[in-house]
Amino acid sequence: GGINLEDIKAPECFEIERVLIERCNIPVFHDDQHGTAIVTAAGMISALEVAGKTLEEASIVCLGAGAAANACMKLLVNMGAKIENIYMIDRTGVIHSGRENLTPEKAAFASETDKRTLDDAIEGADVFVGLSGPNLLSAEQLAKMAANPVVFACANPDPEIRPELAHETRDDVIMATGRSDFPNQVNNVLGFPFIFRGAMDVRATAINEEMKAAAVRALVDLAKQPVTQEVLDAYGLESLEFGAEYIIPKATDSRLLGAVSTAVAQAAIDSGVARLPLPESYPLS
Repeated sequence: GGINLEDIKAPECFEIERVLIERCNIPVFHDDQHGTAIVTAAGMISALEVAGKTLEEASIVCLGAGAAANACMKLLVNMGAKIENIYMIDRTGVIHSGRENLTPEKAAFASETDKRTLDDAIEGADVFVGLSGPNLLSAEQLAKMAANPVVFACANPDPEIRPELAHETRDDVIMATGRSDFPNQVNNVLGFPFIFRGAMDVRATAINEEMKAAAVRALVDLAKQPVTQEVLDAYGLESLEFGAEYIIPKATDSRLLGAVSTAVAQAAIDSGVARLPLPESYPLS
């Protein structure tokens, strides 16, 4: 089996997950952290490609410093982002090296910088990731971002900036939210339960960084495949292709099962945490 943790706030979630991983020889996975991170990273890699940029070079502002924000930034770093290019902001402001009494999770992202506010950090930034609250990114701040800005405003139900306002402010913005009624929904259902299916079908003892990265790459690859009629019908669309309005697969895409589960299972085998070979039934459909 496996343990999927849900709705446990920081900092307790870090300790609960850590102790369970130490004690158990089955996958333990906090979905609010790692599920969010996997889907966010996949969408981010695709969005930056559309913007003509790379994760390795992007300047990233993360508004929010809780469990999801911490996991998202850690996974982006594991996928190639430079930690020195990340500015994480909590209720006090930019998390910088001069601040005291930081949790270990926040301290890992403490920047050597004189930036102190969101207004400071957003100047010239390539990416904004919001995992905070409604209406916290203003049109004026969005206007200060670099060309072809990538904005993931994932607060639900009300994002950090409304898509209508974002597009009105910048005609070059690439926008994602956590909502299903706008393009580019960042939704954990794109990963769960397919990540667990892949892990459990090879009896993995854990869900490690290699398996998370494999899930990210599977989502990126699937977004570039021709969209099926099944998906178009579900969303009432005539056509849809990889680009600013489609950087991540839709939740109704039945190919997610085969793509993500197979990638995760193979990564478990390759990284040495699988106890069974890849089943003959793979790839799933």
